[in-house]
Amino acid sequence: MQEKPIPVLGCSKLMTIPFSVLDLAPIPQGSTAGEALRRSLDLAQHAERLGYKRFWLAEHHGMPGIASAATSVVIAHVAGGTSTIRVGAGGIMLPNHSPLVIAEQFGTLASLFPGRIDLGLGRAPGTDQLTFRALRRSPLSPESFPQDVAELMGYFRPPVPGQTVQAVPGAGLEVPIWILGSSLFGAQLAAAMGLPFAFASHLAPAAMMQAMDIYRQSFRPSEQLDHPYVMLGINIFAADTDEEARQLFTSLQQAFVNLRLGRPTQLPPPVPGYGERLSQMERSMLEQALACSVVGSAETVRRGLEEFIRETGADELMVTSQIFEHDARLRSFELTAAIQASARVSS
Repeated sequence: MQEKPIPVLGCSKLMTIPFSVLDLAPIPQGSTAGEALRRSLDLAQHAERLGYKRFWLAEHHGMPGIASAATSVVIAHVAGGTSTIRVGAGGIMLPNHSPLVIAEQFGTLASLFPGRIDLGLGRAPGTDQLTFRALRRSPLSPESFPQDVAELMGYFRPPVPGQTVQAVPGAGLEVPIWILGSSLFGAQLAAAMGLPFAFASHLAPAAMMQAMDIYRQSFRPSEQLDHPYVMLGINIFAADTDEEARQLFTSLQQAFVNLRLGRPTQLPPPVPGYGERLSQMERSMLEQALACSVVGSAETVRRGLEEFIRETGADELMVTSQIFEHDARLRSFELTAAIQASARVSS
């Protein structure tokens, strides 16, 4: 790919908060899971060079367009191919697993890659009910999420005399725990446990502002964290022109419509004029679900990011970009990083 210039923009001090990456290892139409996982590593290496703080992968099961189902394995793949960027789960869907197994998995990761592993925990199963049952988990598993989080955290503490059940590796290791959520429940739990909170505003923004208010007002300091810390997900589709970015965005729009209609597919290629083909119901659904999206040229994205950060007061942004062409996805992250770099220079 021929290198294109990165525009230098004047930016606000608001833009100096950390930017991170959320990747679902998307499988574009006509591609394979193996190719998707290799592209995820390439993206992580790219993000590391560009100065992103974290690279998180998400657990989803039975999704034709997502290759990160074995999330711990993919984290090892990415961490092994990078050297400085933090790598983690955004997140592990704890109802799908026993806390001890996750403690062992992430204890192993933290032993292999000290000081670089994050563990974000979610309460949803990350799949449909039939697949959830195929995972051999009880339908009541999500109800014990707070207790399971506490149990998991206990496995990372140094063992006490007489303790028979231990996570090895895991015990005594500092693995930062995050609570993920798209509702008020996660905000309340993160606040009560004194943990950082990551809100899935990139796909379910409706309760974002209320959840942040509850979290910040109810936060209780803990050994891990002495003040509230909120990371927000945001879709960013940056390109050299507004028109190009809007066309790239149609891949995510199609994927969302397909998912909501119960027919998930591999990530579709962009379709010119896709929005004009949508029904009013589909258009309204996309406007609500993807409200936390910034799409356009570098200048358009800069303005959108400044407005988003100003309105939310986020402590960190988790950027996700479901773009069909890998080179265009790399370019989007380059442009976004350049916007932030300009802000740091001018601050």
